Amino acid sequence: MKILSAHPIEPLMRERVMDELTAIEARHDVRVLFACESGSRGWGFASPDSDYDVRFLYVHKLDWYLRVEPQRDVIEVPISDELDVCGWELRKALQLMRRSNPTLFEWLDSPVIYREDAGVGEQLRTLKSAFLSERKGRWHYLAMAKKNFRGYLQGETVRLKKYLYVLRPLLAAQWIDAGNGMPPMRFADLADAMVLEPALREEINALLAVKMAAGEAEHGARFPLIHAFIERTLAAEKPPSDFKKPTGDATALDRLLLDAIGQVGAFLPKHST
Repeated sequence: MKILSAHPIEPLMRERVMDELTAIEARHDVRVLFACESGSRGWGFASPDSDYDVRFLYVHKLDWYLRVEPQRDVIEVPISDELDVCGWELRKALQLMRRSNPTLFEWLDSPVIYREDAGVGEQLRTLKSAFLSERKGRWHYLAMAKKNFRGYLQGETVRLKKYLYVLRPLLAAQWIDAGNGMPPMRFADLADAMVLEPALREEINALLAVKMAAGEAEHGARFPLIHAFIERTLAAEKPPSDFKKPTGDATALDRLLLDAIGQVGAFLPKHST
């Protein structure tokens, strides 16, 4: 039994996202290099009323990088209806890659890409495996699973979507423990590989069917097999001791940043004397 998955992006919403990215470029005088879906629509279990969580990477012209005082390196657009748009400046993103940031790695693996500079996107995906810290990624996912389990799944009636916000990071940690490297963003890929018990897979599909048909705030009774799996897995959690260390060369990140700025056609401004 395959795990259910869907990535619903309405054509009109895709067009709206593309228009918003173009407007951001004009408003902030930047170039958007990469934009993707990062939330439940990217994970594959969106509700009908789920937001569109658009995340992007951008680069400024050269003079922005040559200022004495650090400049703001995040662009956030006020949430409008169901559209949530936020971006990181490329140097910030590369600093986070050097620190093995799982969120950035997930963006690069998103099954829903709105825009991508082919050269930059390819370089980022090539580099991410060299900067992956299995230990840091595992800690990130387990902390997320524990926080959501404690905060949302303790009653007899629970907010159903929170099961997926525990299951996904829990399975991601198991993926890392199995020596598979960076976990895939799609929940179905994780569950198909890591959940082998037929009855548990069936209950996960039942949960997904409810989540993908109901609203984000839907509450309901516990799913007993899922709940027991989470409790059992968290109780038995014991960190392995043989993680591989990242092997990335930071100079490769410097070259990528320089190349990306150069592609914008940015030059030092000429001043008259």
